[in-house]
Amino acid sequence: MRLDQSSWMEVRERLIRPQGIIISTGSTEQHGPIGLIGTDTICSELIANKVAEKADMYIAPSIGFTPAEFNMNFPGTISISTKTFINLLNEVLVSLFRHGFKYIYIVNGHGANIDPIKQLMTQYKNRLYFKSWWDFPEVNQIRSEAFGDWEGMHATPSEISITQVNHRVIQDNKLKTLANNPPKKLSKEFIISHSGDRHGSPEEHYNSFPDGRVGSHSALANPEIGIKIINASVSGILEEIRKLNSAL
Repeated sequence: MRLDQSSWMEVRERLIRPQGIIISTGSTEQHGPIGLIGTDTICSELIANKVAEKADMYIAPSIGFTPAEFNMNFPGTISISTKTFINLLNEVLVSLFRHGFKYIYIVNGHGANIDPIKQLMTQYKNRLYFKSWWDFPEVNQIRSEAFGDWEGMHATPSEISITQVNHRVIQDNKLKTLANNPPKKLSKEFIISHSGDRHGSPEEHYNSFPDGRVGSHSALANPEIGIKIINASVSGILEEIRKLNSAL
């Protein structure tokens, strides 16, 4: 059900009946010593693909270039401005709505995307919906039981667990040794004040968290836990999708 692997005539045929479409958003940014740079996009795309398959819906190509300025002192990170991200996402939405999709459901994997998506939701009431993959009680119960306070905020063991299900697991001994050293734990006040990736300037962030982890003990990642998180997130999103489809 990938839009980019369909022909335009197939899409036209499907749009004879009212339906929605799914998009995943993530980022291209560092995720600590053993986290893949594409982690946020990998997580959201994997979950969104499973939802699309189970819901028999199209999924549009993922958007992986998003705001990540706070990580720009880490090589490999690619960041665009919030304004550019909003404009890019909006033009994608406009295109899909012009073709006749009744609603668009975004599966998000990056904290800095949340506020921009919410801004766009005010323009597309009852047509644009979104959830970050972690926005479900069942997902957070798994994360809490598996990792507790070591989940942290960035390069988390839960997201790296998801990537380890189908993607490369970094085996470099030097990087693994670095990741095995627990990071500094975060206070509740810090977590609240820095939610949504409000981590300050690239220099400030790098000086505070030089290995890229923000209170997250990523070495605890485990693909078996990743599978549990994926299944719980897919179930939560599917329930919302079913409600939206029943209203069409």
